[in-house]
Amino acid sequence: MRWASAPVTVAIAFAIAWLAIAALAHQGGTTGYATVSVDGQAVRFALALPAEGLGEATRDLRELAAAMARHVSIEADGSACSGVPAETRPPSAGRASIEIVVLYACPGRIRTLTIRDGSDALLGADHHTIADIQWPGGAKQVVFEKGQRLASIEMGGNAARDSGSSGKFSFFVGLGIEHIIGGIDHLLFLLALLALSTSLWQTVKIVTAFTVAHSITLSLAVLGLVHVPSSIVEPLIAASIVWVAVENLVAPAGAGRRWLIAAIFGLVHGLGFATALAELGLSRDTLVRALVGFNVGVELGQLAFVVVILPPLVWASRPSRLPRLPQVLSVIVAVVGAVWLVERLLAA
Repeated sequence: MRWASAPVTVAIAFAIAWLAIAALAHQGGTTGYATVSVDGQAVRFALALPAEGLGEATRDLRELAAAMARHVSIEADGSACSGVPAETRPPSAGRASIEIVVLYACPGRIRTLTIRDGSDALLGADHHTIADIQWPGGAKQVVFEKGQRLASIEMGGNAARDSGSSGKFSFFVGLGIEHIIGGIDHLLFLLALLALSTSLWQTVKIVTAFTVAHSITLSLAVLGLVHVPSSIVEPLIAASIVWVAVENLVAPAGAGRRWLIAAIFGLVHGLGFATALAELGLSRDTLVRALVGFNVGVELGQLAFVVVILPPLVWASRPSRLPRLPQVLSVIVAVVGAVWLVERLLAA
């Protein structure tokens, strides 16, 4: 190894270590979906949360519902409404999310509804809540996220004013970018896929095959046409990482058909991507916008990762520099994937 390449070597080693540590310790933000129904002086707040990302919070759903009633405050025309936990539903065979319902009684008929979402105190600063607010004669969607936890809705007609983010296409694009960049398992899979890539055309084929495949299953799963439990999908994702990394070590000549492997396992990863949207129970009006925006965000995040990682990887892997770097990367990825596989099988 030449001394001139030492800084690049250190940088690459640091990046690999960061990915490995993040892969083993990653805790992503959760996203909940709320339906807020207004009827006279009553407000029904029904919240669906992905059980997988909540950890110990799911052990006592009644306590979680009571805490949610304290942290989500609702006002009618400036007067506080009193909230009481009404019901909770744990995950079931056909539903991977938990459901919490809080009923609010307001002192008078509601003309301006103000919601302050403090659920981040319970679920973490990165938690999002997508809320569909419905009242006789109108509806509005808002998004409660970091730095924007307050929304005020005028219900005198269909027009509405809110101080929160509306459920726009751009939000779902951002959610998709956040999901892929925070989804270290998907990034490690991409890294293993591209570790032996030797040409631009080969890279384009791999990335295109992966994109088309996961877009298909993402769409089918979010639209409810395909359902595979996360207890099956998550171990398969880990297994795909191990498979590709080991193949890099024992059968490097197979890199020419890597686009086919990317397509096959891309179908599995698409089911994993779908979890971020499918568990929210989005309304039919929102679903298509959410699906397209989320998928665009995933592709943008994926493209950014490839553009940032691939050029220095190809440069450093040249014979005069670090020719064994792809193999070193593959060993690290295989170990991380194997740890994941065991953890997910035990948790299934």
